[in-house]
Amino acid sequence: MNIGMFESFVTSHWFSTGAKRIWSDVATLQSWLDVEAALARAQAELGLVPADAAEVITRKADARLFDLQRLADDIAFAQHPLVPVLRQFEALCGEPAAGFIHWGATTQNIFDTASALQMQQTHALLVQHLDAAMCAFGRLALEHRATVMPGRTHGQHALPMTFGFKLAGWIDELERDLDRLNQRLGMSFTACMGGAIGTFAAMGDVGRVVEARMAEQLGLRPAGLPMRASYDRASDYLSALGLLAGTAQKIAQDVVFMQRTEVGEAAEAFHMGKVGSSTMAQKRNPSTALLLASLARMVRARVPAALEAMVRMDEGDSSATNVTDTLLPEIAIIAASIAETLAKLAGGLVVHPEAMRRNLGLTHGLIASEAVMMRLTPLMGRHEAHRLLYEAAQRAQSEGVPFMTAIREHPMFATHENPPDLAQALEASAYVGESVAITTETVERVTGLR
Repeated sequence: MNIGMFESFVTSHWFSTGAKRIWSDVATLQSWLDVEAALARAQAELGLVPADAAEVITRKADARLFDLQRLADDIAFAQHPLVPVLRQFEALCGEPAAGFIHWGATTQNIFDTASALQMQQTHALLVQHLDAAMCAFGRLALEHRATVMPGRTHGQHALPMTFGFKLAGWIDELERDLDRLNQRLGMSFTACMGGAIGTFAAMGDVGRVVEARMAEQLGLRPAGLPMRASYDRASDYLSALGLLAGTAQKIAQDVVFMQRTEVGEAAEAFHMGKVGSSTMAQKRNPSTALLLASLARMVRARVPAALEAMVRMDEGDSSATNVTDTLLPEIAIIAASIAETLAKLAGGLVVHPEAMRRNLGLTHGLIASEAVMMRLTPLMGRHEAHRLLYEAAQRAQSEGVPFMTAIREHPMFATHENPPDLAQALEASAYVGESVAITTETVERVTGLR
C-alpha cells in the first residue's frame, strides 16, 4: 500500500526518482551500516577493536542481508529506531565480531553521519540538474540576447530590455544559489562520533582521531566537537535550499506570466497528450512551471521547521531529532526535484519574439519615456524634462492623444526648442542599455557558453 506524496500514483512523478532512491529505506539502512563499518575500521587501525572483527563487520554491512519487515515490527515494539538494527547486525556478524559493533557510539552519531552521506549524494544530483538548467537558459539567452521585449515593474511596462537579459538575471541568481550550497555542504554535514553526549568518553583520548579517520574513509569532514544538541550546521544548508526555492519559484512565476494568453511571450514545452483541463479542451497550462512553484513552496514551508528544531533541550533531545530525521529526507527529495523540474522547464522553453514586439507597441512609445527624458535633459534639466514627460504621458493615457503629440504640444516647448530627432528616442529597440553585453558576459562567466 502506497501512502504519501512520494509514492502516490497521483503525485509520485513530481519527485526525482534518483533522490527518492537515495533516501529509500534500503539506502538509509545501507548508510547506517556504512557508518558502522567505517567506525569499526577506524577503531581497528588504532587498536581499539580487533582487525578481524572490523573485517567481518565490513563484510556483513549489507542491507540486502536484513529482514526489513522484521526490522519494522521490532522497531515499533522496542520504540527505538536503531537497536533492532544492531541486533540483526550482531546476529549476522556472529561472535566475537558482534561484540565490537557500535563501539563507543550512540544512535544519533550513526544517523547524523549517515544522513551526511545521503546529503552528499543528493547535492551531487541537485548540482547536475542545476548545471543543466543554467546551460539551457544560457543557450536561449545567447540566441535572444538582442530580442527586445518589455521590462516590467509592478505589473506595468517600465523600460525595454532583451529577453536574453531576463534570462541572464535568472542564471546569475542560480549561480549564487549554487555557490551558497557548495560552500555549506561540507561544513553542514559532517561525521559525528562523540558518543552519548559528544565528549568521546567511551573511546578516551583517541576518540577524536577515530572520528577523523572514519570521516576520511567516508569522504566527510570530522565534526570536531560533535555536540548532539547542535543543528545549526545542517540548518545553514537547508536555509540555502530555501533560497534556491525562492529563485526557482520566481522563475516559474515569470514563465506562468509570459505564457498568459494575453501576453504570449514564451511558453513551456507542449506535446500531444498533455492535457490542461478535463472540460476546456483548448487549455495549454504551464503545468511544469506550476509544479516548480509548488515544489518551491513545499521546501520553503519546511525550512522554518528545521530552524525551529535547532532549539534542543540538554545534550540530546529526541523531540527535535525526530523532526529532523523525518524532515531532512523530505527537504532533500523536494529540493532535488526542484532542480530537476527547473532543468526540464529550461530545456523546453519556447520563445515568441513576435509577441514581444507586439507587446512593446501596446503603449505607443510610452515605454521609452525615459529615453525622451534623457534626450531633453541637456536642454532643460532632468527635473523639468521629467515634469514635461510626466504630464505628456498622463495626457496620452487619459485622453488617448498620441504620446509624441502630447510631448510636442506641451506648453514648455513655448520656451524651449523642440528637438528634431525626438521621435527617434521613442524607438524601444534603441533603448536597451547594456542588455546585450551583460547577457553575453553573464552566460560565458557562468556556463562557459559563447
